[in-house]
Amino acid sequence: MPLIDKSDYCAPLFLQNGHVQSIYPTLFRRFDTDFYQRERIFTPDDDFLDIDWSRTGSNTLAIISHGLEGSSHRNYVVGMVKMLNRNGWDALAWNYRSCSGEINRQLRFYTSGTTDDLEQVIQHIIKAEFYKKIVLIGFSMGGNLTLLYLGQKSGQIDNKIERAVVFSVPCDLKASTHELAKFKNKIFMRRFLVALHKKIRAKMEVMPGQINDDGYHLIKNFKMYDDKYTAPLHGFKNAEDYWKRCSSNQFIPEIKIPTLIVNARNDPFIADGCYPIKETSSSKYVFLEIPRSGGHVGFIQFKKDKSYWSEERAIEFLKQS
Repeated sequence: MPLIDKSDYCAPLFLQNGHVQSIYPTLFRRFDTDFYQRERIFTPDDDFLDIDWSRTGSNTLAIISHGLEGSSHRNYVVGMVKMLNRNGWDALAWNYRSCSGEINRQLRFYTSGTTDDLEQVIQHIIKAEFYKKIVLIGFSMGGNLTLLYLGQKSGQIDNKIERAVVFSVPCDLKASTHELAKFKNKIFMRRFLVALHKKIRAKMEVMPGQINDDGYHLIKNFKMYDDKYTAPLHGFKNAEDYWKRCSSNQFIPEIKIPTLIVNARNDPFIADGCYPIKETSSSKYVFLEIPRSGGHVGFIQFKKDKSYWSEERAIEFLKQS
């Protein structure tokens, strides 16, 4: 489909900067998550995935994939869950391995290409034979994962999965990694590395001798982290191999269900390669919307119901027939 020429998102006048738009929700948007009902499902390799439900009794379900070092409790996930529930849909927010508050059992963690775990969640739902319609929603890394899944599966996905919408997607992993390594993103980079280090140390406690954090203080960017941990733990040759194989932009032409990609032009995390104009222009199914503003998983607006523009946009697209 052609590029969506005009996006109707308009950021508040005092929140125009992409970095500010990205940080503001983390600092000031809060939700109670006591409504979640947690379920644990087990993987074929003797690990587990924790999924959090918010049901309304609907026969339509949205499956939400969060971002790097996120969880079902992140404000952008909970905000989307609440919007879905208000519109009468059930919502399921799944947590990647090690992201639910408990370290996972296997040496591996999760990556931008962990489509096998997403497939595990989807098949768990489909086998229950309750939902007539399923949609997928992804944020940041979860957006890349969603596109990768849809593209790799292509025409083989279950026909109950009807639509998808993703926000702030680093669909070119190499380009976005280099963008995050820039000085302007030093605070974000440091925050991610600190969080990932905590996971490494937690894994060291449950699997002594199988993983270590020797020299971790020397890691300054994702290139170094992915070479040392992501690649060897998940079957890749090195960081470059990981980025090449798991970047979703190359699979966009293979997606066979209506899908909306929303990447803000001022997103500080993603580079030019993450605006897949060429890939979407030749697709019959994938729409690309590039708001002038919005930041990374921001899209702030101030309304009485506390909803953000991204949540309204998702519902608008997912309800189309």
